[in-house]
Amino acid sequence: MIDKKSLKVISESREILIQGEDFAYLSPCAPLTNFISNFTISFPDESAISDDYTIMPHGSVTLVLFNDNTGAHSFLFGPTTKPQRVGDIANRCGVIFIIEFQPAGFFPFTEISQKELTDKILPFSFVDDQLDKTLRSIFAASSSVDELLLASEALLISRIRFQYPVEFALAVRTIIQMEGALTTEDLSHQIFYSSRHLNRLFNLYLGMSIKSFSRLVRINKSIRLLNERTNTLDFVCERLGYYDVSHFVKDFKIVCGMTPQTYRSNMSDFYSEIAKF
Repeated sequence: MIDKKSLKVISESREILIQGEDFAYLSPCAPLTNFISNFTISFPDESAISDDYTIMPHGSVTLVLFNDNTGAHSFLFGPTTKPQRVGDIANRCGVIFIIEFQPAGFFPFTEISQKELTDKILPFSFVDDQLDKTLRSIFAASSSVDELLLASEALLISRIRFQYPVEFALAVRTIIQMEGALTTEDLSHQIFYSSRHLNRLFNLYLGMSIKSFSRLVRINKSIRLLNERTNTLDFVCERLGYYDVSHFVKDFKIVCGMTPQTYRSNMSDFYSEIAKF
């Protein structure tokens, strides 16, 4: 099992997105970048993470492996459309290994309809028992961050069963590039697919409709802007193409369950994605 010291000896060939004394966010190898946004390794510290620490919804699957005094365990967070409170769980763990998938990035490994997993938290063994056993074995046996990532990546690459239709991949990329400010009809015209067919693909591969995913992308962008204290609500609304502040606040509350002002007052209690959009 890895320890905190291994955070200081990560290979120079591995891109580190963010790093602190107790954690590191790391990019995947090139063959996995279309499927995985980043790996996270964390050694929780109760003085740094509150029990109220909450993950803001980003529409993607997250696989969490962790070690506590009873051994190695794993949970799968399905595509998220609602905030997930995780601080009280994290603070009971010695070490946590997180695989954050890209939007629709999990489907190719299991070919399970993502709509069945949306907003669910399940033991990973319920979803794929063999992959769960192998990943937990790698997690428990690895003595360094490099060893853990290389073995996990090799396993995941061997498990890719599916490549998305070009049209679906283009639709997801277009929504992200447009920062969610695109109607379903406009997207349909750009991709030359019917709205009905595109929505069927989004529900199957991503776990939600085009409209829901577009809203998540837009709100995640707004969170990044809100994290800069100098950005006013008026600026955020104008930057993201909202008609007015009231429309933005309504969308923000639908996704995050709170107003932008409440989020800003408690930013240290929330985590938003760093590598997806």
